[in-house]
Amino acid sequence: MNREMLMLVDAISREKNVERDVVFGAVESALAQATKKLYQGDVDIRVAVDRDSGDYETFRRWHVVPDEAGLQLPDQEILLFEAKEEMPDIELDEYIEESVESVPIGRIGAMAAKQVILQKIRDAEREMLLNDFMSRGEKIFTGTVKRLDKGDIIVEAGRVEGRLRRSEMISKENLRNGDRVRAMIMEVDLTLRGAPIILSRAAPAFMIELFRQEVPEIEQGLLEIKSCARDPGSRAKIAVLSHDKRVDPIGTCVGVRGTRVNAVTNELAGERVDIVLWSEDPAQFVIGALAPANVSSIVVDEEKHAMDVVVDEENLAIAIGRGGQNVRLASELTGWKINIMDANESAQKQATETDASRKLFMEKLDVDEEIADILISEGFTSLEEVAYVPISELLEIESFDEDTINELRSRAKDALLTMEIAREENVESVSQDLRDLEGLDPALIPKLADAGVHTRDDLADLAVDELTEITGQSADEAKNLILKAREHWFAGQE
Repeated sequence: MNREMLMLVDAISREKNVERDVVFGAVESALAQATKKLYQGDVDIRVAVDRDSGDYETFRRWHVVPDEAGLQLPDQEILLFEAKEEMPDIELDEYIEESVESVPIGRIGAMAAKQVILQKIRDAEREMLLNDFMSRGEKIFTGTVKRLDKGDIIVEAGRVEGRLRRSEMISKENLRNGDRVRAMIMEVDLTLRGAPIILSRAAPAFMIELFRQEVPEIEQGLLEIKSCARDPGSRAKIAVLSHDKRVDPIGTCVGVRGTRVNAVTNELAGERVDIVLWSEDPAQFVIGALAPANVSSIVVDEEKHAMDVVVDEENLAIAIGRGGQNVRLASELTGWKINIMDANESAQKQATETDASRKLFMEKLDVDEEIADILISEGFTSLEEVAYVPISELLEIESFDEDTINELRSRAKDALLTMEIAREENVESVSQDLRDLEGLDPALIPKLADAGVHTRDDLADLAVDELTEITGQSADEAKNLILKAREHWFAGQE
């Protein structure tokens, strides 16, 4: 029987053009599955077939897990301390094995064994095809629509299939069987049956790769696409940089009579592309990203990583764009939060901030309005700046002498110390159930405490926009955190 098995392995190996080890692995898997059926629980069985003689041995094995983790799969696991009683030198993640009686091949059931072996071989063939395809280094998958699968589109290229999920399609497209499709290869997931190559036509990376194919200067290293933001099928922005002063980055990407950018647009269902000149200066980069709107002035807030952009009334609608599209794409492209406002809104915000700074200085430094206004006019907005900027900068203020400056610095440091003590006391009042909330970054606790959020219920009562204002999180992050805080309200309900 063993000799017959060796002959079978050799025959299948030649017929299917796969390695003998792959076929032996399939046989071992079939024998292991047959042996598992003899046990009540979900045991772990390993079968080892000798590649020369065809003899085989069967082992039941247990995975060694940490003592503190406990047994999640009692039929397949053993705690470390118990394992060491049997094998003192065993380590975590190793296996303890016990030899058990092997199942005769005649009792396996020919059909079951055949199915397991053929499936293993199909998997091996599929993996070989995938490895051959991926070894080419292609980033764009080109094929034809083969079928629909639960809303996803399966795209076939030769004998390899890719999966284009509904969320990664361009919304206005209506792809049908037989249509030619190009998409970006995002990842390969071998756990997916049928089509393991995950594709996208909506990802910014797809547009970048399309430009790379249309613009040889990018491949040559003369140009670089620094970032890309897309509203798939509608509008996009890309930021380009030239590494050669003789090459115009925008004109080169547009091409003669727009041939290059039109080729990308046509591939993406008419998606319009704004090509922006990348700049090391964040303010200049944002101004370019907001085109075609003209910017009057811009204020950069490094701490909040945000910019207040002032435009006149004529440019306000253009800067914001339909449904906020222009400013949203500009923000994604630059990585900065952009606040669009007109001159009146800017003046009002500046007046509010000035009033807040004046009140802060008068209260914490115990000075009159005149001294507070002098500090504001010199660009000071916080107690930290008064306390810790180089004293030489303060000495440049004509209205203050050295004694006044030293007194202001001393008062600012005292005020900061008092505020820090109060903050620590406030943080200590935050309840343990809030501190232990899954997904809550400990760094956010002081911000929540300052805003009067001390319990899990306090957090659960907040609206998304309130939490984003407190913590600076994205809307999605804030929403998830609030939902997590509310889970205990619905515990036990159907």
